[in-house]
Amino acid sequence: MAPLRFSANLSWLFPELPGLPARLRAAGSSGFEAVEVAWPYAEPPEALARAAREAGLRLVLINTPPGDQEKGEMGLGAVPGRQAAFREGLEQAVRYAKALGCPSIPSKGAVARGSLVCSAVFLRLIHLMAGRVPQGADRIAVKAEMEIVFLENLRHAAGVLAEENLVGLLEPINTRITDPQYFLDTPQQAAAILQKVGRPNLQLQMDIFHWQIMDGNLTGNIQEFLPIVGHVQVAQVPGRGEPSSPGELNFPYLFQLLEDEGYKGFVGCEYQPRGDTVEGLSWLRSYWDRRGHPKVAS
Repeated sequence: MAPLRFSANLSWLFPELPGLPARLRAAGSSGFEAVEVAWPYAEPPEALARAAREAGLRLVLINTPPGDQEKGEMGLGAVPGRQAAFREGLEQAVRYAKALGCPSIPSKGAVARGSLVCSAVFLRLIHLMAGRVPQGADRIAVKAEMEIVFLENLRHAAGVLAEENLVGLLEPINTRITDPQYFLDTPQQAAAILQKVGRPNLQLQMDIFHWQIMDGNLTGNIQEFLPIVGHVQVAQVPGRGEPSSPGELNFPYLFQLLEDEGYKGFVGCEYQPRGDTVEGLSWLRSYWDRRGHPKVAS
């Protein structure tokens, strides 16, 4: 069984460093082979791609824009009346994905880009953020309407992403601690929506932190849903610190389970370092010492 591959979420790790270029360099020097960034849109994509290549990193995941955060928005995919803004944000995310890498198969009508760029920076995954239940609305009362909007937007997104051989991800976010208003909050809800859309380039994003808080039963849920999972993220529960920090989860067991189940994607480190990020990576260095440091294929 191959060892797991880990990516550094630069929206969380290395908070002591200013700006993405510095965090990219730190991730590369810490042994990571890949990174993810929630919202990279403050940086020109060409500059971000150049910095990732110089650090020897692949950028594997970004999110669609959150919308108007001053008005409390956190994604727009399921928000009624915001369909046009969701599609504009999707187009922006796709532009970044095209600038930050190239798909494994050239997009329709496109010429394959240089192999050096493709091997160094490869962005294939876009988290399609569902968004929050509108302020003042009752979750149960608006659930059906929001699901209709989400299904409509996801079908549109699947077509757009397919043109560029990109994959869209749905991530349930817990509503008990992190975001009480978020629309998509359990793997069961997300899987049911994916089944209704029925497009192979839409998959599930499994953040073990959120799944444990909402449902527990991680062994059963991982075994059930892993066939449709395109990306995994980890943090300890409940403090959202390093996997080695005190908490509910036995990460050596969970990592072994992912290996045993044949997971081939990246495991994103999306947690709040309790101190210096590099010192806090001792758990990952121990994993690499035990299982070997995998090489990411071009």
